[in-house]
Amino acid sequence: MTTRLHEILNELERTAHATDTGRRMHAKLQNVVIGDVCRGDADLIAKIRCRPELAEFFDATAKTEVPLAGTINGRFISRRIDRLCINHTAKTLRILDYKTDVNRDAMHDKYIRQLGEYVQLLSKIYPDYSIGAYILWTHDWSLEKIA
Repeated sequence: MTTRLHEILNELERTAHATDTGRRMHAKLQNVVIGDVCRGDADLIAKIRCRPELAEFFDATAKTEVPLAGTINGRFISRRIDRLCINHTAKTLRILDYKTDVNRDAMHDKYIRQLGEYVQLLSKIYPDYSIGAYILWTHDWSLEKIA
């Protein structure tokens, strides 16, 4: 009994640590702007600058923490998009969601569904726009295209 309780407490501690790490990273990334004038955490700016495919998501025109709500299959959904880039001339939207997980497989299906919901909701708002959805894995700074 004591061993099982110890395992449960350790798992709760690991989960709390992972959640706290994710919140801190989101807060830092939310404030990063890279352009003529840069703003935010210098280490994150340096990491992002090494990945040219991330530039659009962190320029001054990108929206951050964008609220999004609507109904999918009769179910009300309310979410926040980490980064949203809108190009009205090209009629494109690009969504970026940060993930701090080291093990990509553990929650990958859930993340794909989450980004799929974003795409579905945004396609109702922007029916003539092409929408791309991406995950930024912050443990290795790789970008994964989802949609």
